[in-house]
Amino acid sequence: MARTDVLELVNTMKAKGEPFAIATVVRTVAVTAAKAGAKAIIRPDGTISAGWIGGGCARGAVLRVARDVIKDGEPRLVSVQPKDLLDQLGVTAGEAREGIEFAKNMCPSQGTMDIFVEPVLPRPQFVIFGASPVGVALAELAQRFGFFVIVCAPASDHAEYGEVDLFADGFEPPGTYHGNGFIVVATQGKGDSAALKAALKASSAYIAFVGSRKKAEALRRELAEAGVDAERLSAFKAPAGLDIGAVTPDEIALSILAEVIEAKRRGQRSVPAQVACKA
Repeated sequence: MARTDVLELVNTMKAKGEPFAIATVVRTVAVTAAKAGAKAIIRPDGTISAGWIGGGCARGAVLRVARDVIKDGEPRLVSVQPKDLLDQLGVTAGEAREGIEFAKNMCPSQGTMDIFVEPVLPRPQFVIFGASPVGVALAELAQRFGFFVIVCAPASDHAEYGEVDLFADGFEPPGTYHGNGFIVVATQGKGDSAALKAALKASSAYIAFVGSRKKAEALRRELAEAGVDAERLSAFKAPAGLDIGAVTPDEIALSILAEVIEAKRRGQRSVPAQVACKA
């Protein structure tokens, strides 16, 4: 495909929130099929959606690295070289050194290609239920830290917020919520039970309730009687946030965001299994 197709697809996939990697040939030496500047878009399953970076000489190594890049979010430089050059450098195919991953060129051309592979990952979704002062403060903070903020609240309450990425009318997450996001129920007395029940139906990497332990336990009992799964009921944390002695809405929002960032970074180091949703 032409380069314009690659750029168009990049914009389309970013708009849809799809993870992918961009592989760019940054240097070639001797005869190679692809030249510097060639690009390809690679999906998490290792398939190329658009573009071209040459034939089998580099393809296998780049696709393998692209899958790793999408998984851990760290870009890599792949250097595909003939065996004699690898021997001169004292490296073997598959070895990484000083940020470069080496691969052997098996093609008759015996050229060298350096390919930069970078991840393009969607912003993590942060879902706030309700329109309390804590929720409003949390939305502003979360956006500043790069989260895609979704507010689930009755339409009449949307005016309480400033600009967010997406509003949903009521307490049901929108269809664009892709799961494994970060959920905070910040209704604070205005629809607590309905919001928490809806939130617990969604898969999440983190879910918390803004309220006291006493209030949270009362809601657990109420929702258990309503038939909500016990495993899901044990999944949410209350009170939400790290214990920093927070009092004001801004301080409480800060403590929650700090806890979410902790959960996010811990998840990047070791991706947790998602809890299956149960109606």
